[in-house]
Amino acid sequence: MTGRSRRRTQDPPTAAGLLRIIGGRWRGRKLRFTAAEGLRPTPDRVRETLFNWLAGDIREARCLDLFSGSGALGLEALSRGAAHCDFVDSNPGSLAQIRRHLQSLEASAAGSCHTARASDFLARADRPWDIVFIDPPFGQGLVAPACELLHNRGLLAAGACIYIETGTGDTLPELPDTWHLHRDKAAGAVNYRLYRTPAGAAS
Repeated sequence: MTGRSRRRTQDPPTAAGLLRIIGGRWRGRKLRFTAAEGLRPTPDRVRETLFNWLAGDIREARCLDLFSGSGALGLEALSRGAAHCDFVDSNPGSLAQIRRHLQSLEASAAGSCHTARASDFLARADRPWDIVFIDPPFGQGLVAPACELLHNRGLLAAGACIYIETGTGDTLPELPDTWHLHRDKAAGAVNYRLYRTPAGAAS
């Protein structure tokens, strides 16, 4: 990322510069990443809850990991059966690490890495996604423009899922009326929510 810039208690593997895949075909695999200021995967316990929520949706899904950072969410999605994931981040070093992870997992064809700001990438995107992960740096107002572009440009498939992670002190922006809150939870300094769009039409 530049993404996931926050200060909170980290799980031990994260603090050591390791990302652990927690489910699916690569369960237990540990992937090293270069520790940097503001770079950390979504904690194991949060990912486990999230992917329990997504258990009925993840197979063969086309995913988008905005502000991807270490790639924790997108790699977990691929491990659990997603068909493809687009990883988007403005930090080329972070994306280079994700490419190496995909190669080591023999999954290069299942992931595409895009060096770009999230808003710039979405402004030129032309195909819808089934699942979108939005976990930007906290407190920088990055959730609202990403959600607006996803909705206004029709970048969500019918029945799409949108995951949004924010700091507990952040105000959630107004979201499209067609996005319905499916699940929400808090863990430490994090609020995380899963929204769904109607199954009958793309958003």
